[in-house]
Amino acid sequence: MHSELQRYLDNLVAAARDVLGADLAGAYAAGSVGLGAYQPGRSDVDVALVSAGPLPEAAKRALVARLRHEALPCPARGLELVAYGRAVAASGTPEPAFEIELNTGSAMPFRCTLDPADRPAADGRFWYGLDRSILHQSGLPLLGPPAAEVFADLAPADLRRLLVEALNWWLALPTPSDDQPAPGTEDAVLGACRSLVRHRYGVWLGKVAAGQRLVDAGDPAEVIRRAIAARHGGPPPTGAQARAFQQRVRDEIAGWAAVAPALSGPVGAPTRRRAG
Repeated sequence: MHSELQRYLDNLVAAARDVLGADLAGAYAAGSVGLGAYQPGRSDVDVALVSAGPLPEAAKRALVARLRHEALPCPARGLELVAYGRAVAASGTPEPAFEIELNTGSAMPFRCTLDPADRPAADGRFWYGLDRSILHQSGLPLLGPPAAEVFADLAPADLRRLLVEALNWWLALPTPSDDQPAPGTEDAVLGACRSLVRHRYGVWLGKVAAGQRLVDAGDPAEVIRRAIAARHGGPPPTGAQARAFQQRVRDEIAGWAAVAPALSGPVGAPTRRRAG
């Protein structure tokens, strides 16, 4: 791990222990760090804390005060931190069910939510179950037992539903209508690749690795290659291309299209809170 990132995570865990004491049962790097796909200057830092039980509001607010960027500067674009009670982490629930959600950083809008009921439905409620599924597979322990012993995976039906909800959420976002490259569409395409790889092969991969897995498997969508190339300075896909690809992935995961032809059509017309 990059030394600056390692120091930051060590300091984050120490600050969380100062606030929560013995109630801090675990801390785990998630997202791109857990999946081995962290890119300095591009990736967020995703962290999940696990508490022994529900946290009182005073402890929640104290933890936010210690961990927000102004108190503990994040070396990445920003920190996306979620705290769960140990029972929730072990339950496999598809519901948000968090104790704290904190987004903070120099290039990230500040967000602090202390009760899932206060999170706007329009911002998506699917993130948390999917994040815990990734943690089950690839969470990197910073404190506590292995992540697979702490976070239960989703039931298959819940996983499929949340993947479809996530793709529908992305498809509802506005995209440019012209045929020019659109910044950000590479993440939309590669995020859809990650969802499809999880659905087809039962494994979570980083976004670029997921796109390459589909290319290597023979999927003919040129938009995937273009999205991968955009991560290295090439032009991103157009909004129309990204939307068409996301729709095809959504339809396959939802069971509305057969696996083989799902991505074989022409790709000329067509990641949050959490970009991942």
